Amino acid sequence: MSDTLKTVPLNDVHQQLGAKMVPFAGYNMPVRYSSDLDEHHTVRRAVGMFDVSHMGEFRVRGPQALALIQRVCSNDASKLVPGKAQYSCLPNQTGGVIDDLLVYMLAEEDYLLVVNASNIEKDWNWIKQFNTDGADMQNVSDELSLLAVQGPKAAAALQSLTDADLSAIPYYSFVQGTFAGAPDVIISATGYTGAGGFELYVPNAYAKQVWDAVMEAGQPHGLKPIGLGARDTLRLEMGYCLYGNDITDETSPLEAGLGWITKFTKEFTNSENLKAEKAAGVERKLVGFLMDGPGIPRSHYPLVNEAGETIGEVTSGTQSPSLSKGVGLGYVQTALATPGTPIFVQVRGKNLPAKVVKLPFVPGTEEV
Repeated sequence: MSDTLKTVPLNDVHQQLGAKMVPFAGYNMPVRYSSDLDEHHTVRRAVGMFDVSHMGEFRVRGPQALALIQRVCSNDASKLVPGKAQYSCLPNQTGGVIDDLLVYMLAEEDYLLVVNASNIEKDWNWIKQFNTDGADMQNVSDELSLLAVQGPKAAAALQSLTDADLSAIPYYSFVQGTFAGAPDVIISATGYTGAGGFELYVPNAYAKQVWDAVMEAGQPHGLKPIGLGARDTLRLEMGYCLYGNDITDETSPLEAGLGWITKFTKEFTNSENLKAEKAAGVERKLVGFLMDGPGIPRSHYPLVNEAGETIGEVTSGTQSPSLSKGVGLGYVQTALATPGTPIFVQVRGKNLPAKVVKLPFVPGTEEV
């Protein structure tokens, strides 16, 4: 693996906008342009644009494409039709998760898999080893830019740039066509903020043209560029999992609350063991918790009970900009996973009170 940071096609644009750039998943990425708080509220209340071009994309085509996807993914891709997308995960053979991903059905026998940037090589090699029947696999990660335009005003901000009726695209659906003069753009009603909006998959040659057009069209609607800092607080307020924190090679999709994308109507990697795990009941669960007073939970802080005994650890935590309170996700014993259960977060040697709550922490505008 090279130690050299990769750059996204719009790297220079972000630097000209004064973004603070940080290494993330092997890429030089904008973490913020103004402040995390301002950018978070911009997306929740109006509209913001993220450059998430570091994400990976694999094209899988041909008569064997669906069989391969069904073999490696937990969700049932046979339910997809052209124009629909699906959230799924890649289970490993030891009960954990290789990655979470989106599966797009572009046309008959033609799929796009969208994976996390840090896992591109890992996921490619994993899927490839199961491709024994010769599906056409192509890693197009370096050919596509991905811009996420998120917030309640996203459709209004983008509508002038496309002939497609954006308000008519259901959640987890997409259209393909010309956008802001760029050909072959996937306009997808998806995102990881809970604030509504679209993700635009754009050929790299048109990335700047589309970015500039969105910035201009979005200006009357209060659109601003948004960095990865706000992306993290937005997804956490929704209780969405972050790979490497809340789901890993050691966490079962059932423990992580991803039973809804784990379909036992078909066979897939480790499905028999996961089915047995579901029947027996999981011993621990990923829960959301809200701090009862001051204190910000951070990843790896211990979770303890009233007696001070360790019951788990924080996997993701932050100060919620919407609630002005500390919120977090973490795994606890199943007996302690019921909403309302008091727990404690160990912050710098002090056990600070919190309680388990039903997710999401703030209501989203989306339904799956």
